[in-house]
Amino acid sequence: MTENIRIDEVAVIGAGTMGMGIAQVAAQAGHLVLLYDANPAQTARALEDFASRLAGRVTRGKLSEPDASALRARIRPAESLSELAGADLVVEAIIERLDIKQQLFAELEGICGDRCILASNTSSISITAIGAALSRPERLAGLHFFNPAPVMKLVEVISGLATEPAVRDTLLALARDWGKVAVHASSTPGFIVNRIARPYYGETLRALQEGCGSPQLLDTLMRSGGFPMGACELTDLIGQDVNFAVSSSVYRAFHDEPRYRPSLVQQALVDAGRFGRKSGQGFFAYQGGKAVLDTLPAPAERAPARVVVQGDWSGLKGAEALLARFPGELERRDGSPALLIDGVRVELTDGRSCALRHPGQAAMALDWADDYEAVSHIALGVSEYCSDQQVAAVTGFFQRLDKQVLLLSDHPGMLVLRTLAMLVNEAAEACLHRVASAEDIDLAMRFGVNYPKGPVAWGAEVGYRRLLSLLDNLRALYGEEKYRPSLQLRHWASAEAAA
Repeated sequence: MTENIRIDEVAVIGAGTMGMGIAQVAAQAGHLVLLYDANPAQTARALEDFASRLAGRVTRGKLSEPDASALRARIRPAESLSELAGADLVVEAIIERLDIKQQLFAELEGICGDRCILASNTSSISITAIGAALSRPERLAGLHFFNPAPVMKLVEVISGLATEPAVRDTLLALARDWGKVAVHASSTPGFIVNRIARPYYGETLRALQEGCGSPQLLDTLMRSGGFPMGACELTDLIGQDVNFAVSSSVYRAFHDEPRYRPSLVQQALVDAGRFGRKSGQGFFAYQGGKAVLDTLPAPAERAPARVVVQGDWSGLKGAEALLARFPGELERRDGSPALLIDGVRVELTDGRSCALRHPGQAAMALDWADDYEAVSHIALGVSEYCSDQQVAAVTGFFQRLDKQVLLLSDHPGMLVLRTLAMLVNEAAEACLHRVASAEDIDLAMRFGVNYPKGPVAWGAEVGYRRLLSLLDNLRALYGEEKYRPSLQLRHWASAEAAA
């Protein structure tokens, strides 16, 4: 194969939620789709449910009856694999077991034409490993949709070791024709999204394990930091059992790489059967499908007696504009950026705990915000050397700037900046290992998990040198290789310094 392959007829194997969703996407793009499931009753149920959803859209005026009828007609049930012989593309969306997928594709090789592309919707199994059972692995690739397939924009196209460029290019072009954002990745554990997203869950789970704050407080902080959901509510939505299984799978696939080590906090939830929304209890309890949340406690506050603004805060977006709001008197002093409030030193976290950064002194760490003037919450890590009166004075200072204050324990690197550093580091490692391009990584994380920015671009805004320093400090503090910076991150930081 030296050029893109024409795709007319599409076959989907597996009539579950994902398989039916993929069939719908292909049919909406005008393809004739054959839907096959080893259980014919499942195929019938899937098509009945699909027809019912279309009828609902017609009733609500979202779709015309002729269009609904044409769409229904383009998806046909297949009673046997042999009926897929004329397909130009076969997409498998069945159980995540290597042996079963290998057996299925080996059987399809004897049924489908030589120019038929075979694709797996697997989210975690190596395309190279699946292809090892085939006589022509060059026509096999991954075509990973995100659930729900008709709604989610991202599709990962995965090349195994033998996948031909024409197969890759055909699938990328096809996914884009279907209205998707298509990215390319090599066949490594987790591909792009499920690999790079691990720190987003892992750092919150570690913060919980180390007593940094409650699930609700940490979720509030992450939303204020720009993420659409906090890690606790998101894993409850995904299913704690499902998220834990993916983390465990990625960890094993990378030969126990410390960056992916699963969390004991999450394992305890799984062991207890607290899977999240679907079981009615996870990090949160659920009633009527909604989390039962407490009102976050408002920390005590009092007016600060003296506030000194040390150094230049213009390097943090919105910080100077925020400080200009203060209704009282602000003293100015040269030095490294810090606020001195009633004897408490407040400065941006750098990956060290306050107690180790300023031994014996009253200090607080400020977590990262993309825009300090616009953000709703200010998060502070409180050193053990701060008195209650000092905490109330610092809280009062930020309350007078119209900010809600989140008080955390003295957690090194806090949460938002620490999580960002780990996400950027994981993206850098994926670039270094040629898993995907920086551009595709950023697209994948924006459209696959709805991050406000791609990690590579986000890291450039925050500053690669800042993030590198934070990781170096975390690595030294914990003595763990989990926080070792990627060689690529060091290169990016070096280029930033030279610019």
